Amino acid sequence: MSTPAPLAARVLAQGRYETITMLRNGEQLILAVVLPLMALIGLSVTPLLDGLGASRINIATPGILALCAMSTAFTGQGIATGFDRRYGVLRFLSTTPLGRAGLIWGKVIAVLAVLVLQVLVVSAVALLLGWQPSPAGWALGVPLLVLGAAAFTALGLLVAGTVRPEATLAITNLLWLVLGAFGGIVLPSDRQPLLVQDIVHFLPSGALGQALRDAFLTGTLNLGETLVLLVWAALASAGALRWFKWS
Repeated sequence: MSTPAPLAARVLAQGRYETITMLRNGEQLILAVVLPLMALIGLSVTPLLDGLGASRINIATPGILALCAMSTAFTGQGIATGFDRRYGVLRFLSTTPLGRAGLIWGKVIAVLAVLVLQVLVVSAVALLLGWQPSPAGWALGVPLLVLGAAAFTALGLLVAGTVRPEATLAITNLLWLVLGAFGGIVLPSDRQPLLVQDIVHFLPSGALGQALRDAFLTGTLNLGETLVLLVWAALASAGALRWFKWS
């Protein structure tokens, strides 16, 4: 009688499958790479970020990296999980030796793998456009991106596991647009409408965007925004564990 592969091997195999599936999806590639690059180029040639004490590209790039994390971890993974749930894939895989924990870890690996590719592509284009990150920026920025991806993955799983797939598609895409435009992730809070300037710092989008801007512009860790991200990650994870439906 054959025995299942070690758990680590199963998780890695699932992560590889999830990654390939995400990269083969044309709509997800547009959301994950094309739209962030268009936003990066657009912000570098328009005056939206003028007067903030740094060049347009230096201010824009951290926000675009944050947008990449939200695109993949929240919108992309949320939609994929929602439809996996609809077609019974989650229920089937949760009964295999992979188990529910292995399935979730596989999704986490896929998010991180795609995020690495996004960061490489966006950073390469930004450097060609003149981006000059702080020397300490990457040491702070990478952990912040991972934390942001964790918070948005938990939020995506919470939505995907509690509402119908069609609703997941609508909710995640709508929130991507709203948070991308008015959530402080791409444009700093003082470039937002007055009604939301005091709110964006308490959103995961605004917290990640500002934390990355502080890291890459000045090489400093914004403890307040980091704490906001930690709270969102903890609350969303608790909610997903409590209310996620596998079928």
